[in-house]
Amino acid sequence: MLNNRPDLVDLMSRVATRDREAFEDLYRATSAKLYGVVVGILVRRSLADEALQDVYARIWERAGDFDPAKGSPIAWMAAIARNRALDDLRRARAAPVAALPDGFDVASEGGSALDGLEKTDGLRALIACLDRLDGEKREAVLLAYYRGCSREALSQRFGRPVPTIKTWLHRSLLQLRLCLSR
Repeated sequence: MLNNRPDLVDLMSRVATRDREAFEDLYRATSAKLYGVVVGILVRRSLADEALQDVYARIWERAGDFDPAKGSPIAWMAAIARNRALDDLRRARAAPVAALPDGFDVASEGGSALDGLEKTDGLRALIACLDRLDGEKREAVLLAYYRGCSREALSQRFGRPVPTIKTWLHRSLLQLRLCLSR
């Protein structure tokens, strides 16, 4: 149904009249796509779940603002999802590296920051893929995406320019994605 524009346009017009059944159908047809948008920006699923709930509340409230002459319903909803996620990201206070406990070393041989979590098959695969990364890059990825450290804080910690940190993170995530897809 997602690719069938007339169906989504019809659902949006019905949602604008507060049709709950149409809203449920719209949710079923679009939630996976919008969740992908939100989780792609926020990374943490708990944050993405909360954001997605707010996205659909906004869609419910603003469905009457949608104009099919200006674009597709999914693009309009994806813009709402993207903006909500970016707002959350801007508001989030990244943990400064200085606030980490003394002796915190993600790349240490004593274990990783993920040791205390239940190791599902997916987590085991992720840990195995993380172990394939260079030590500094693995530490940067974990500090950025597990601890929420900003690129600027990572730049200070590693003594590298911010663009280098961005490149490290980008290439490391690509490497992880490739590793996990095998």
